[in-house]
Amino acid sequence: MSTDTGRINLLDLTLPQLTELLAEWGQPAYRAKQVWEWLYHRYAADFAAMSNLPGALRDRLAAETTLSIGEIVLDQHSKDGQTEKVLFQLPDGQFIETVLMRYEKRRTLCISTQAGCAMGCVFCATGQMGFMRHLSVAEIVGQVLHFARVLAATEEHVTNIVMMGMGEPLHNYDNTLAALDRLTDATGFNLGARKITISTVGHIPAIRRYADEQRQTPLAVSLHAATDEERGRLLPVNRRWPLADLMEACRYYVAQTGRRMTFEWALIAGENDTEEQAHKLGQLLRGMLAHVNLIPLNPTAGYGGQPSSPERVARFQEALTGYGVTSTVRVRRGIDIQAGCGQLRDRHLRGTTDDRPRTTVGR
Repeated sequence: MSTDTGRINLLDLTLPQLTELLAEWGQPAYRAKQVWEWLYHRYAADFAAMSNLPGALRDRLAAETTLSIGEIVLDQHSKDGQTEKVLFQLPDGQFIETVLMRYEKRRTLCISTQAGCAMGCVFCATGQMGFMRHLSVAEIVGQVLHFARVLAATEEHVTNIVMMGMGEPLHNYDNTLAALDRLTDATGFNLGARKITISTVGHIPAIRRYADEQRQTPLAVSLHAATDEERGRLLPVNRRWPLADLMEACRYYVAQTGRRMTFEWALIAGENDTEEQAHKLGQLLRGMLAHVNLIPLNPTAGYGGQPSSPERVARFQEALTGYGVTSTVRVRRGIDIQAGCGQLRDRHLRGTTDDRPRTTVGR
């Protein structure tokens, strides 16, 4: 719960833990509820804003605790105004990225759960950088609260969250799920559980554990190939958890929860967008309660693949339809600002972004 400065990050605490901390300071229980409301309903970034707290308590909170997850070193907006991406530098020097995507009726955040990633997907900028560490609960929740403040300034609010940023969420299972609980807590951020999606590359033990916990938040599996040979080339984790085992875990999830499983498929020209792969995917998912999101590849500096053409995307989708498998072609967002996970961090470290003023997020 403590940061590298020794101060407690309040975003790491549950309401009972916050109540206990303030009780140790001689504060009544209602003070904790007041602080909690400032954090999750009013999105306070500074203790000075907590106007209904005694000055002495605000001073002690500022001295012994923090709301900060680090500094924003880059804040980029797409030319169409629909996408904003920030690069946070955490207190220990690690970097994470968070994206806000504006749709007609939705304001969706794509958040990170790790600094780097151990899964090594060859087409992913985060996978190319390797694994640094897990994020804390505060570092996950703090990304959401930052953009909640941004949206509140224009009387908007976060409507959806996808845990599809940097890292494998189910590799950081405990902190990811604790953050999920905070974000869906009726007394906390109070976002509906089904408004959040957790993406996984196919961490089989965690998928089974998640299924047994009977949670409401949907899972999305990054599949990207329908044969072990092809998937092993794109996702090294397939060598540990091959397709047959992964599909068995996915069917277990559907059977346990009664919920549809979503599969993500990054379409790479001439690689996994062939009719052969489409037919094999259709055979793999036929009869299963499933849906496929087709996403033309977001190119990265470390991988030579290119996105599929609209014609190849259409043929791929048509083949799936023949097996009764539903699919949606997702529109790529923020290409001009490197909105794919890990890309902005990579460019920043290579010195190919502009230096801009840094902003501390929280105090």
